[in-house]
Amino acid sequence: MNASEMTAKIANGKGFIAALDQSGGSTPKALKGYGIDEGAWSNDAEMFDLIHQMRSRIISSPAFTGDKVIGAILFERTMDGQVGGKPTPQALIDKGVVPFIKIDKGLEAEANGVQLMKSMPELDALLVRARNLGVFGTKERSVINLANREGIAAIVAQQFDVARQVLAAGLMPIIEPEVNIKSPQRAQADSILLDELLKVLDALPGDDKVMLKLSIPAEAGLFDPLVAHPRVLRVVALSGGYKRPEACAELAKNRGMIASFSRALLEDLRHQMSDAEFDQALGEAIDEIYAASTDKVAVPA
Repeated sequence: MNASEMTAKIANGKGFIAALDQSGGSTPKALKGYGIDEGAWSNDAEMFDLIHQMRSRIISSPAFTGDKVIGAILFERTMDGQVGGKPTPQALIDKGVVPFIKIDKGLEAEANGVQLMKSMPELDALLVRARNLGVFGTKERSVINLANREGIAAIVAQQFDVARQVLAAGLMPIIEPEVNIKSPQRAQADSILLDELLKVLDALPGDDKVMLKLSIPAEAGLFDPLVAHPRVLRVVALSGGYKRPEACAELAKNRGMIASFSRALLEDLRHQMSDAEFDQALGEAIDEIYAASTDKVAVPA
């Protein structure tokens, strides 16, 4: 796939984006869910080797193809590693899956009800390396805990500052201002986020486009204006802590939104499984998430 083919697949392809980008503090939790306890490694290098083996097994599975998985988000070390003797981005491209990379370096402490991204002083060099490896786009996450307009506006402003840097490097940014689904002000936060995103999108100069990765809204269909916006290539949804059945049920209520699930994709996979068991479990998860991304249910007005 060349860049224009990747753009077309992400814009119009039927399927979803797999989030294989657990990093730092979330890696031990991901490995534990996979059936590997913390005593199985003695340092970070061994830990990341184990998570790379898990990701390699997923990417190499016959269940994991571009027919239903149109993209995959990688952790930096995964991008720099290999799957089946090929650089990971190329291994994905060969399966018809468009590669993205997680670029944020974690979150600042909460202020004004939100957590901004930490600074990324080495971002330009990372973007060059990613593009040279065939990566199509990036993903950068911040978190909204309360319906504080000042905080949410600051998150949106920071996200678009980073997005402009990504676009200048020739890559497609996935902007991810996650609304905490456990927030007592979740619905209000969703509405404020929608307002702030539309303000910035409407004011974008030129013809640049971005992608959005959003929590499934408390009110089904709330993000329809973002799905339809001419400056948005695609809107994808994070599972946000939902188990897969609930995440899929909620996603199916939102037309135009496709999944970009991590935990909800991986929750049934175990290190101890035979290859046949692993491929079957992964295939069933992919089928369920694909259906929620492509087959929408009518929501009563």
